[in-house]
Amino acid sequence: MLSNLIDRIKLPFRKEKEFFLALYDIVGFYPHNIDIYKTALMHKSMRSRNEKGRPVNNERLEFLGDAVLDSVVGHIVFNHFPGKREGFLTNTRSKIVQRETLNRLAEEMGINRLIQSSCANTSHNSHMGGNAFEALVGAIYLDRGYNACMRFMEKQVLAQLINIDKVAYKEVNFKSKLIEWSQKNRIRLEFRLLSSEKDKDGNPTFCYKTVLEGIDGDMGRGYSKKESQQLASRLTMNRLRKQPKFIDAVFAAKSARTKMEEMPVGVLEREAKQDFIISDTNDRARQDAPEDFREDMTATAQAADDERRLPRSGEREDEFDLSDVRIKDREESYEEIIAAAEASAFAEN
Repeated sequence: MLSNLIDRIKLPFRKEKEFFLALYDIVGFYPHNIDIYKTALMHKSMRSRNEKGRPVNNERLEFLGDAVLDSVVGHIVFNHFPGKREGFLTNTRSKIVQRETLNRLAEEMGINRLIQSSCANTSHNSHMGGNAFEALVGAIYLDRGYNACMRFMEKQVLAQLINIDKVAYKEVNFKSKLIEWSQKNRIRLEFRLLSSEKDKDGNPTFCYKTVLEGIDGDMGRGYSKKESQQLASRLTMNRLRKQPKFIDAVFAAKSARTKMEEMPVGVLEREAKQDFIISDTNDRARQDAPEDFREDMTATAQAADDERRLPRSGEREDEFDLSDVRIKDREESYEEIIAAAEASAFAEN
């Protein structure tokens, strides 16, 4: 039947017939306008232009597909989890449409093999596949409409490649989870950058280490700060669950720190200084001094003032500050099913 359809369409070249068959396997239906799908799979590196001289690539379709994908997946999640609150639905949708998921889907579905590109870069930093997936959704929307996009996601993606229930209840943000645990137990947590370099292909790599109450946690290496911190957090959370000696050491260090903070500190009696008189004297001295000495006195006073504002030994201005991190809504994380899902997530190495 499909071969008869191809003959009816009268595709002129063998490559076009192969493209049509491969596209049919991916989307599950035959396209009305095959040129839209070709554009969806054309990377900007091809530098192709139309008869008016305008660039032809998948960036515009990617923009459209991103919006349509959010709507379609939101619709599916809404119907699949009746009664769930907005925070749970948003979190589930974001896991499905995040770039890493789309990159993996593009690889598994064979979309990457159809992308036209002059780039030789296939590193972990490349989101070419995920971008093409979004552009393909945009092409389906223009060619067949919103309902076709729904069928594509339900039948070709969720029914075959993604377990929506497992995605919804699996905690993937280990960094956020570690921060929440540290805040709850009043543990001082730091993400310390160990190295920032480039691999053999010139891609930047980062290595971070977690430090809890001054005790070294685990290291994570990745192609972004987020990726490396997530890996370090996952390994540290797994270690906290499985190594009692490690968590005992962390709480012992916390106990020692809090005892030091609670110890009374004697205040030495010091002669009260008339700061306002000293300041006034200095001001008069500057005024009475010759002009060439006046600038030196001002610079000396400014240097002393700057020194007082410098962080004390051991302090860092860029020290990890939990107040800078916005914790995701945990409203749904205490449901009974989460406990089992977390146990399964942490069991993965």
